[in-house]
Amino acid sequence: MISVRLPDGSQRQFEQPVTVSEVAASIGPGLAKAALGGKLDGVLVDTSTLIDHDASLAIVTDKDAEGLEIIRHSTAHLLAAAVKELFPEAQVTIGPVIDNGFYYDFAYSRPFTPEDLEKIEKRMLEIAKKDERVTRRVVTRDEAIEYFKGIGEAYKAELIAAIPGNEEIKLYSHGAFTDLCRGPHVPSTGKLKVFKLMKVAGAYWRGDANNEQLQRIYGTAWVKKEDQEAYLHMLEEAEKRDHRKLGKQLDLFHFQEEAPGLVFWHPKGWSIWQQVEQYMRRVYVDSGYSEVKAPQILDRSLWEKTGHWENYKDNMFTTESENRSYALKPMNCPGHVQIFNSDLRSYRDLPLRYGEFGQCHRNEPSGALHGLMRVRGFTQDDGHIFCTEDQIQGEVARFDKVVRAVYENFGFTDVAIKLALRPDMRIGEDAVWDKAEDALREAIRASGSEWEELPGEGAFYGPKIEYHLKDSIGRSWQCGTMQVDFSMPARLGAEYVAEDNTRKVPVMLHRAIVGSLERFIGMLIENHAGAMPAWLAPVQAMVLNISENQGEYASSLTQSLKKQGLRAQVDLRNEKISYKIRVHTLEKVPYLLVVGDKERDTNTVAVRARGGIDLGTMSVDAFLEVLRKDVQSFK
Repeated sequence: MISVRLPDGSQRQFEQPVTVSEVAASIGPGLAKAALGGKLDGVLVDTSTLIDHDASLAIVTDKDAEGLEIIRHSTAHLLAAAVKELFPEAQVTIGPVIDNGFYYDFAYSRPFTPEDLEKIEKRMLEIAKKDERVTRRVVTRDEAIEYFKGIGEAYKAELIAAIPGNEEIKLYSHGAFTDLCRGPHVPSTGKLKVFKLMKVAGAYWRGDANNEQLQRIYGTAWVKKEDQEAYLHMLEEAEKRDHRKLGKQLDLFHFQEEAPGLVFWHPKGWSIWQQVEQYMRRVYVDSGYSEVKAPQILDRSLWEKTGHWENYKDNMFTTESENRSYALKPMNCPGHVQIFNSDLRSYRDLPLRYGEFGQCHRNEPSGALHGLMRVRGFTQDDGHIFCTEDQIQGEVARFDKVVRAVYENFGFTDVAIKLALRPDMRIGEDAVWDKAEDALREAIRASGSEWEELPGEGAFYGPKIEYHLKDSIGRSWQCGTMQVDFSMPARLGAEYVAEDNTRKVPVMLHRAIVGSLERFIGMLIENHAGAMPAWLAPVQAMVLNISENQGEYASSLTQSLKKQGLRAQVDLRNEKISYKIRVHTLEKVPYLLVVGDKERDTNTVAVRARGGIDLGTMSVDAFLEVLRKDVQSFK
């Protein structure tokens, strides 16, 4: 007898091996029809997978996150099948699931056009409606290579040759199409109902710029049509909010070829920067950090000690002087260790917290650069805490409270926590990584938060907690981090005198709240669609005169507002007031102060708030109170 344990704790007995699909049918015909796959002893499998031993099983349907992943994976194969039917000479390569969809890379003699995408999507719908059964077979490496070479798929044959020798080779087929894949896939193409092809982009074979360039077709797939429509609406909204467009429209910053990946900040953009930096500086002080400043360039020998030269050299800008090699710092931590090492430290000094608005440079590939979101030169609100192992949990809990309050003030209230674990390329023994990862798990648990684990995504010197922020249109942004590091302090000779008068190596906690200020400002621009809250806005109030008769009053009023700390400007142009209001509304100024003869004579202002809200005529002091309350509601 084979016993299958279900998620509700119940068990089903079978006299002989049984498939996932048959288990679903034994529970009910509705579940059998809805089944897309299963989780067999925690592993995602096809419905055709045979269960020949006692096991636990959860049936996966389109209501499960794994079900959507199966749908997207299968839709990528549906795309490849349609391309092969329409363009038989095209070669298929790889087609993974990505956030909100999938892509597939093809080698073809000419670029795919928008018209091609329409034809491909139409053919995909036709294949889906045929409800072709999806089958899986396991073959040997040699059989798979021979098969794909025989049908002219050289890229697939090369992929198979690179698969480790002990890994199963699975082939999935529907209709006349067969593809290499780990799976799982939907039981039939009829399960694929809601999808759309989005765009074509270039991609190098196996991600190597030295290899041939392929064509990558991106698509999206969903369970329900309304989910896809909501996603497409979000993309439309994201296009309107693109910080690069708004940066130009609002005169905040620009980029140019002479400085790729580096930002030219304009006065208004730099004003936003200063508000963010000064706010974070107050957070430093309130949280017990001492602000420091370390050099931009450090000798190669130091980067060798930290492990950066071995693990990160390709991302570093290097230079030479007087027969010595140097690198611009890609991160601030080694400099902070040098400050710690500059004096004899005692356990009484710990925890010792350093903060720096440190300017870093990383040699990002030109194709990866993306406005403020991915640059080569950036400034971090970087902090490092030197502490004992016993202090880790308290410091992480303390940080968690601060970081959540900061995000709320910037307009982000939906925050998810993820734990990025050891990558393949790393420094330090496994035992040290075990201790670091367990310390962070315990700290998150103690804070009462839930978290998701991300295997392989930690930094090379330590695991990290990541804070992911959801913005106003539902997108998630990875932002703040807290990393525990048992390796770097020892590598750089950091020590403190313990209670028993012995020398011990401190634990180093790397932390950032907003991370890269450039990227965070890009996030703010898109989250607020350029309409910054009053406390961040580069111009908080614009004074507009109706005619020349109020010019002197408007100028005097503006100067008075500036003296009281407001970011105020005046528009004295000889234009109609309706035109001025329209211009500065498009500039997303929080408050427009209109002054005519009546306002001049009574020392008042007619106030219009953003969104066309008429607040009426009020005294200047009354307006200052309105603005003060607006600003304080965010800070």
